[in-house]
Amino acid sequence: MSLFEKMRTQKVLAFTMVLFTLSVGIVIGTLINQGVKAAYDDRAVAAPGATPLVIPNPVELSNSFSQIAKQMEPSVVNISTTYLPKAPSRSRNNMRRFQQQQPDDGDQGDQGDDPNDFLFRFFGGNPFASPDGGGGRKSSALGSGVVVDKAGYILTNNHVVDKADIIKVKFNGDSTEYDAKVVGVDVPTDLAVIRVEGKRDLAAAKIGNSDAVQVGDWAVAIGSPFGYQATVTAGIISAKSRDIDPTMQFQHFLQTDAAINPGNSGGPLLNIRGEVIGINTAIASRSGGYQGIGFALPINTAVKVYNDIIRTGKVVRGSIGVRFTPSDTDRSQANLKVAGVKQGVFIEQVVPGGPSEKAGLKEGDVITAINGKPVQDGNQLVDSVTQTPVGNALNVTVVRDGRPREMKIVVGDLSQIFPETYGKDSAAPSGQGEGTTVSFGMQVKDLTSSMLDNLGLKEKGVQVVAVDPGSFADDIQLLPGDVITAVNRMPVTNTADLKRIQQTLKPGDAVQVKVLRRANVRSTDWQGAYLAGTLPTNH
Repeated sequence: MSLFEKMRTQKVLAFTMVLFTLSVGIVIGTLINQGVKAAYDDRAVAAPGATPLVIPNPVELSNSFSQIAKQMEPSVVNISTTYLPKAPSRSRNNMRRFQQQQPDDGDQGDQGDDPNDFLFRFFGGNPFASPDGGGGRKSSALGSGVVVDKAGYILTNNHVVDKADIIKVKFNGDSTEYDAKVVGVDVPTDLAVIRVEGKRDLAAAKIGNSDAVQVGDWAVAIGSPFGYQATVTAGIISAKSRDIDPTMQFQHFLQTDAAINPGNSGGPLLNIRGEVIGINTAIASRSGGYQGIGFALPINTAVKVYNDIIRTGKVVRGSIGVRFTPSDTDRSQANLKVAGVKQGVFIEQVVPGGPSEKAGLKEGDVITAINGKPVQDGNQLVDSVTQTPVGNALNVTVVRDGRPREMKIVVGDLSQIFPETYGKDSAAPSGQGEGTTVSFGMQVKDLTSSMLDNLGLKEKGVQVVAVDPGSFADDIQLLPGDVITAVNRMPVTNTADLKRIQQTLKPGDAVQVKVLRRANVRSTDWQGAYLAGTLPTNH
C-alpha cells in the first residue's frame, strides 16, 4: 500500500470515529431528554387539570400611604417631658398600670370582665414613673403631637404634658429640641394646646371632618411609639362613638386597629386623604401594648376645644344641672317603660339651686326633646346642652306621669354647677379648699347612684381618684379606686362630708379611714379595710 493510500485510510477511520462518537452522544441525549420528559409527564399526571402559575409583569402599586407619610411627617412632632424631683414617696403601694383607666371610673371605669379593665392612656418612658416626679428623682416621658397652626401651636393629649416641668418638642429630620409652653388644657377631653418656641413657619396639618368618617374607612396613625419618631401605621376605622368611660361625657371615640402604642398619645389619626380625623388617646390592652384596639378623640371635638383654648385659655361648657341614667343600661329602659315613653333621658337627680330645679324639672322626669328636636340618649342631651352658650335658654320637652310638659331652662356654667368634677380646682387635692384645716393629699370624687350601680356597690362613699406621693393618704396606703365610706367612724357619703370632717382635725391627730377595695382590677368583689395613721405635724 502506497503512502498516499495509507493516509487516506487513516482519514477515513478518523472521520468514522468522530461520526460514531457524535451518533452515540445524540442517542444518549435523546434518551436522557425522554427520561426528563417522562418524569415531567409523571408529575403532570399527579396533578391532573393543574395549570402552571404565571408571574405577571411588575406594575406600580398604590402609593397613597407613602404620600400621606411624606405630607404629614413635618407636622407630627415628638414631645418629651421632664418631671423634676418632688417630695419622695414613702409608699410604693400606689403604683398602678401607667396612666391606666381606673376600673371604677366607669387613658383613666369598669369592673369584672369589662374590657375597659385593660384601658391605657399612655406615653412612653418608665411605665411606673410618677408623673409629678415623685420618688425624689428626675423622671421623663415621651409622647406625640400634631402642628395645627404655622405659628407653632400644637395639639396633643393633656396626659402627655400634665404637671411637666420641662416640655421639649422635636421635629422629624431636625435634631434640635425646642422648648414648648402649655397654652391651655381641657381635662374632660384629655386635650392640651402647647406652643413651640424658636421655630417658625411650621407645616400645619390639614384638618378633616370626623363626622364624615365611616366604619371600614382607611386610617393612618403617625407618632413616636416607644420613642421611634415618625412611625407610620395603617388600619381601618373599627367603630364610631365608642364610649370607654361612662363618667367622661365628652369623650366619644373613634376606634381603630391601626397600630398604636405608648408614645403615640397625642399624635394624629388620619384619613386616606391625609386629613386629621382624630387625636390618638388610648388603647385597650391586656399587655399595655398594641392589641388591635385603639381610640382617638374625633377631631371635630378637638377643634372645638382648641378654638376655646386659643380664645380664652379654657373651655366653657353649658349645663342644666341634672344627673341621668346612661341610656344603654337595662335600668334606663325599665325607667322609660314605666314613664310610658320609648326614648328619652331619665333624670335621676336635679342639682339643688341649679337651672333645672329653678325651671321646675323633677327627679323621674324624662327629657324627650330640646328645642323641638328629639333626644334619644344621654349623649345627645349632653351635646345639645354643652354646645349652648351659657345664659341662653333651651325649650325642653319632658314627660311626667305620662304627660308631656314644656319648660324653658337657662343654661348655666358646668364648672359652677358641678365644681367638684369640672371646677377649676377639681384637679387639686381634696381638702385644700377654703376652710380646710388639714389635707389628706388625695383627689376624690362623688359617686352618683348610677356610678354605684356600675361599680356594684350598695354603700355610699367617695372614690379616690389620685394619691399625692409623700402625703398622708400615701402613708396609710390609700390607692386610686378605693372608696372611702367613713373617717374616724363618721360616715362619708360625699366630698362635702369628707371636707367637713377634715375641718375638725388638726396636725398630730390620729385618723382612721374605712375603705372598700377590690383585690384586683378584674374582681367584682369589694372588701372592707381600715387604714390608720397620724396626721403630719408639718402640714
